Amino acid sequence: DDLAEAIVYLMENKNASDIDEIINIGSNDEITITQLVEFIKEAVGFKGEIVYDTSKPDGTMAKLMDTSKIKALGWTPKTKMQDGLQITYKDFLSSERL
Repeated sequence: DDLAEAIVYLMENKNASDIDEIINIGSNDEITITQLVEFIKEAVGFKGEIVYDTSKPDGTMAKLMDTSKIKALGWTPKTKMQDGLQITYKDFLSSERL
């Protein structure tokens, strides 16, 4: 919902010719991979154990996009990551794809 709202906001409030670069849409809240895993576990109701292979600690330990451009344009997100994951998972379960 936040992505759709941000796109509509940009279309209604900004001239496309005024925007000549990529604009990230998000919360700008840093989240670790471990936190993301915990949010997903909670959203899907997984009660098992997550095992990390710590012998291969390659890759980024946290993900963070710079969303300062869209915030400077006056838009801020409404949905927290964990809430969005739960909404998305419930929608997936209720879809006819299953």
